[in-house]
Amino acid sequence: QVQLVESGGGLVQPGGSLRLSCAASGFNLQLTAMGWYRQAPGKQRELVAYSGSGSVTNYADSAKGRFTISRDNAKNTVYLQMNSLKPEDTAVYYCYANLYNAWGQGTQVTVSS
Repeated sequence: QVQLVESGGGLVQPGGSLRLSCAASGFNLQLTAMGWYRQAPGKQRELVAYSGSGSVTNYADSAKGRFTISRDNAKNTVYLQMNSLKPEDTAVYYCYANLYNAWGQGTQVTVSS
């Protein structure tokens, strides 16, 4: 069964960093594009980082230069490194596997002083 489990969220001060992990099971993540989405209270879910099945990556304008999506194929895990965090980054972050239309349960990121 296809499954994604996120971890690494938490409370961080503005300017701080977090690394989110998305552990995949039931499939090889090398075969599918992966994305990190976020949803803040009262807002629609939005794509913040994308990793193609090859080496292509793309980022939302708000994330570019601060966030990095990467893969560890040996661990079948996708990461989102988030630096220079801002209060507007506060949201629930979700991992998504495009080929399988599979979502993780989400992990809360709160950026506040």
